[in-house]
Amino acid sequence: MTLRVLAAMSGGVDSAVAAARAAEAGHDVTGVHLALSKNPQSYRSGARGCCTVEDSRDARRAADVIGIPFYVWDMAEEFDRDVVSDFVAEYAAGRTPNPCLRCNEKIKFAAVLDRAIALGFDAVCTGHHVRKVDGRLRRSVDLGKDQSYVLGVLTREQVAHAMFPLGDCTKVEVRAEAERRGLAVADKPDSHDICFIADGDTAGFLNDRLGGEPGPIKDESGAVLGTHQGAHTFTVGQRKGLNLGGAVKRRYVLSIEPVNNTVTVGPRDSLKVDEITAERPVWSGCAPLTEPTACRVQLRAHGEVYGCRAVERDGRLVIELDEPATGVAAGQAAVLYGGEHGDTVLGSGTIAATARRRQDSPV
Repeated sequence: MTLRVLAAMSGGVDSAVAAARAAEAGHDVTGVHLALSKNPQSYRSGARGCCTVEDSRDARRAADVIGIPFYVWDMAEEFDRDVVSDFVAEYAAGRTPNPCLRCNEKIKFAAVLDRAIALGFDAVCTGHHVRKVDGRLRRSVDLGKDQSYVLGVLTREQVAHAMFPLGDCTKVEVRAEAERRGLAVADKPDSHDICFIADGDTAGFLNDRLGGEPGPIKDESGAVLGTHQGAHTFTVGQRKGLNLGGAVKRRYVLSIEPVNNTVTVGPRDSLKVDEITAERPVWSGCAPLTEPTACRVQLRAHGEVYGCRAVERDGRLVIELDEPATGVAAGQAAVLYGGEHGDTVLGSGTIAATARRRQDSPV
C-alpha cells in the first residue's frame, strides 16, 4: 500500500537513508527539515549530524539526490518551550532530563506528527535505529546504535503513525548504502552532544539561565565537606567536579536539594537502589501492567538493562529491580522491555523517586 510519508531529515546520514528507503519502497515521500533555533548561530556549528547551521543544506542536497520534495519547517518556538525550557526547569528542580528523549516526544512525534496528519500524511519517517514489528517497537539489530530507549515515551497512536526503515541494519551498512546512493552525508559524523549547548558546557549554560548561587556539599551525616556554585550543575552519580580535596575519600553525588541548594555526597555503595517510582506511565507495547509482571528495564540512554518486576499503581509505575542499580537520577526515563526476546518496548515512565527496599517487601 502506498502511503503519503513525511520524512524528517536532520541532515545526517541515518535520516537521509531512511527517506531514500521509504521512497524506494514506492511511498509518496516529502522531506522536511526542522529549524529548531530562533538564532542558528547560538547552536553548535560544524558537520556533526544534528541541529547545526549546516544541516538544512545537507538535508536539502540529500532530498535532491533522492528526488523528493523538500521543505523547512520552523519549530523554534515549540523547541524552545518544550525542550530547552523544560531542560532548564528540570535541572532547577534537582532532576536530570534527557533532552533528546523530550525532543522525540514533544517535537518529532507530537508537534510534527500532528501537523503531518493535518496535512494528509499517513506517517512520519525518521532515521532512528529501532524496529517496528506488529505495531510495537523492538530494539535495533545494531544494539550499539539502538534508540528504542529514547522512543520509549511514545504513545501507541504515535507508534502507529511512525516509520523506522533502519532497524534491520547496522550503522556500517547504513553508511555503505548512503555511499552507493551518492548521498554526500555518507561519512558525516554522528552527533553526541546537546544540540542547543554550542560549546558543550552544560554547567555554564545552566548558570547563564539560573545563576550561580553558592551552597554546601554535605555527607550523609550532614557534615559540610565543601561548597559548590550551583546545585543545578550536578546530577546523581556524578563523581568529578566536586573539588573536595585529597583528604576526603572518593564521593559521589547522592541527592540534590534545590530548595536549600544542598548537594549530598557519599560512597558508591550509597548510590545503590532497587525500587523506582516513575510518573506519567505510557504503554505503547502492552496493556497497563495492573499486576506485578516480570520484565526488563533500562534507566538511562545506553545504560545497563536490569531484570525487574513492574506494576502500575494509582497512576504511577512501581519497579522492583532484581539487583541494585547505581546512579539512577530523577527526571530520566525508565523504559520497560518484554516479549519473547525481551527486546520489545512495553512502556515507560519518568523517574520520580528511588529507594532501597526491605528484603521482605514485595512490589
